[in-house]
Amino acid sequence: MGERRPDTGPVTIPAIIPAAVRRAAAEQAWQQLRPEVAAEAVAALGPAEGDAFLARADLALHDVHEPLATLYGEAADELLARALRTALAAAVERPEQLRRIDRRREVDPAWFQRSRVQGYVCYVDRFCGTLDRLPEHLDHLAELGTTYLHLMPLLQPRPGENDGGYAVADYRAVDPRLGTMADLEEVATALHDRGMALCIDLVLNHTAREHAWAQGWLAGDPAYAGFYTAFPDRTLPDAYDATIPEVFPDRAPGSFSWVPEACGGAGGWVWTTFWPYQWDLDYANPEVTLAMLGEITWLANRGVDVFRMDAVPFMWKRLGTSCQNQPEGHSLLQLLHALTRLAAPGVIFKAEAIVSPDDLVGYLGGHDRYRPECELAYHNQLMVLLWSSLATGDVRLARQSLRRMRPIPPSATWCTYVRGHDDIGWAVADEDAAAVGLDGFAHRRFLNDFYAGRFPGSFARGALFQENEVTGDARVSGSAASLCGIEAALADGDDAALDAGVRRLVLLYSVAYAYGGIPLLYMGDELALRNDAGYLADPALAPDNRWMHRPPMDWDAAARRRDPATLEGRVWQEVRRLGEVRRAQLALRGGVESTVVDAGSDAVLVWRRKHPRSGAFVGLANFSPSPQAVDADTVTGFGSFEQVHGSDGVLPVRDGRVVVPGLGFAWYAEP
Repeated sequence: MGERRPDTGPVTIPAIIPAAVRRAAAEQAWQQLRPEVAAEAVAALGPAEGDAFLARADLALHDVHEPLATLYGEAADELLARALRTALAAAVERPEQLRRIDRRREVDPAWFQRSRVQGYVCYVDRFCGTLDRLPEHLDHLAELGTTYLHLMPLLQPRPGENDGGYAVADYRAVDPRLGTMADLEEVATALHDRGMALCIDLVLNHTAREHAWAQGWLAGDPAYAGFYTAFPDRTLPDAYDATIPEVFPDRAPGSFSWVPEACGGAGGWVWTTFWPYQWDLDYANPEVTLAMLGEITWLANRGVDVFRMDAVPFMWKRLGTSCQNQPEGHSLLQLLHALTRLAAPGVIFKAEAIVSPDDLVGYLGGHDRYRPECELAYHNQLMVLLWSSLATGDVRLARQSLRRMRPIPPSATWCTYVRGHDDIGWAVADEDAAAVGLDGFAHRRFLNDFYAGRFPGSFARGALFQENEVTGDARVSGSAASLCGIEAALADGDDAALDAGVRRLVLLYSVAYAYGGIPLLYMGDELALRNDAGYLADPALAPDNRWMHRPPMDWDAAARRRDPATLEGRVWQEVRRLGEVRRAQLALRGGVESTVVDAGSDAVLVWRRKHPRSGAFVGLANFSPSPQAVDADTVTGFGSFEQVHGSDGVLPVRDGRVVVPGLGFAWYAEP
């Protein structure tokens, strides 16, 4: 029951079959099916909407049929019919107000790439308590220029420990502590009325063991046969574990958990990549894929605009590998993306894939031959390099690493950020470290010590997360303000240190807002909220110190945001101004790459952008606390660029050099 064969997965179309043959097979299948789908679409949607659905199906054919054939072999034609009818049923149920949004986005398919798009990320309970209270705080978001709101996990989790909401027991219900699905629909409507998009998390790799699918599988219900994977003994689990990196080695070692009820009651080792209560779905079974499609389209019809696709690198398993970033996982995303957009063409996907930069580009469709998967992905590498540069006052590693990254397809966009809800893992490649004279392991260890406040002279007040004393590996928890030195400065009553801490925080966001793509502001950073120790009083949260950087929103502090004499007012004004200037810069929209350049100082990160419909843009950020001189011609375009923003007013040019104040930044744009 649910056992996986000791091979590499399902029957697949051999790679040696030419693409033309695969495409011909798709065309033949569609030719036979199209008249039926056309008649059903027109009957259900009317002539105009029915024809639009059919046009989308024509365009998406190869993004649907080829992944089906790759994943499920000879069953592809039958699955094509079922998948299209699932998408059609969702299109029929789609509310009219969401169809209007779809039409606008089909006219403007790059809507999410525009420089006016900027995001805000928060937990509902920490931001406002419950969903029904969220609309009353939208003025706060609007003042910041927010057009994209990411609400952290809010679907109904399992009771008790639930990995911060990522152990979902029901995709079609909201965590009752936050409200109801009707509340979420009202939030979506309120956001849309203000021109804001709604993003939520969708956990694809696994469900909670309490999910109806998992319980049906355990009970032997044929409808859920093969939804999960269990082995009767340790033979294959040990073989898989030999090459799979552990996610939580200290508290959840290995990738399998013993479940006495599995294998027909005889007991079995269930695949659990993360925690024992999170059971991995088996996408080698096409019924799982179709079931997940149903959940995605159902949620899209509640008003969700962006799905943060959680844990996507883990979705396909192959013996002898890390069971991450497998090619079939990319085919799955391509398939789900294409089918979702048949039903809801205004919806986009964001990949939660914290993997190496080379592996990450694939989730944005960047393969040898472009395949649409996700429109958005987190620029984790940029975030890590910003913190590394801040600790060292040196940008050589950032220059090296960012220059080596593969370009992403122009139809995709980065989400740039300073801090998220998660810990910081130091994704510094040994190759890049060696290229600038560093030892990768030693540098990662230094960053842990520095941001945990262990390194002499450190300004940071963070904490180590998941420290492995055997290997020396660890990650870091802590709010952006605390990691920037603001917490320590307030504790010491040191005004100069506080000024430096604020400058560090604004410096980091000046890069996130101007590197291109969608900048994401994590809740509370606009007010410099510090670490919160309150989580220690909750037994369910106390073992996980990541909750220190998930503080409740301080609305008293927010009330001080318009007073520039306060810490909150100072940071608020700086962050708000970043957004205002950004929105006027066409070069900062997505769809083009940033190029990192050397302007003559190893302490100043300099990057250049140029959209086909704009002039050039140059940003510079000085990560040293001391003034640094850079080549004026490089940053000002031989004097032809205007300074459009900066931390210290217009910077003078003397003897061919621009002097950037310590922890300062400047933006230049070609008129």
